[in-house]
Amino acid sequence: MDDVLRRIDRFCDEVPRHWAMAADDGPLRLFVRNRAGSGWPFYARPIPGGPPVTTEDIERVRARQRSLRVPEAFEWVADTTPSMADAARDAGLPVTICPLLVLNSDPVAPSLPPGYSARLLGPADGDLQTAAHAVMTVAAAAFKAPPPGPPVGAALAELQADLAAGAIARALVTGPRGPVAAGSVQRVGNVVELVGIGTVEAARGQGLGAAVTALLAGAARDAGAEVVFLAAGDEAATRVYERVGFRRVGECGMAEAA
Repeated sequence: MDDVLRRIDRFCDEVPRHWAMAADDGPLRLFVRNRAGSGWPFYARPIPGGPPVTTEDIERVRARQRSLRVPEAFEWVADTTPSMADAARDAGLPVTICPLLVLNSDPVAPSLPPGYSARLLGPADGDLQTAAHAVMTVAAAAFKAPPPGPPVGAALAELQADLAAGAIARALVTGPRGPVAAGSVQRVGNVVELVGIGTVEAARGQGLGAAVTALLAGAARDAGAEVVFLAAGDEAATRVYERVGFRRVGECGMAEAA
């Protein structure tokens, strides 16, 4: 099996631990709040290198998720756990399979339209709270999610610390009418994932998503990342990422109860 896919699988197992605690159940690992009740509950996923996942495994973990009052959600790398998709379907979950892409060359950044600018957020930025809120707001609008509040207190301090440590990155594109495109990076070791890349509907079709992707991918390469990857939501997004310099290496799967 391709070593890159194994590295991505291990990354997906490691990155939630920054905010959550791992709880194993058979061949599946569920990420939950820590023992103090803080942190964030994530999806369940196959344990890297574990045995095949069965429908009974999925049903048992779903019951546990319901008892914890967290989403009945699962994510996986399709090539490393081929049993997962059928097990999830047989358990009654809708399954989505998405292309998995890895940066194959130096990223190609399109020119921004006149009046637009792009930036990476820094931990010492005087407007970090406002800029971080703009990133979150743009992403929420792009993916039709509820608008978030600004990071305050401990959340803002954690954001500053993570940006300073290189564990995360945030990019924002601003146009004549304000913030219009954004994206993020999360990192474990020498593997980086690009996530939450989105453009508000009124500003689409100008290459802004590609500009955010290239900015984040270039920053990751400059910081020494060996594997830079992302999951594409559909074929149109895949073509955008391929123009930036990404290539398909496999697929990832997602399943979540309504």
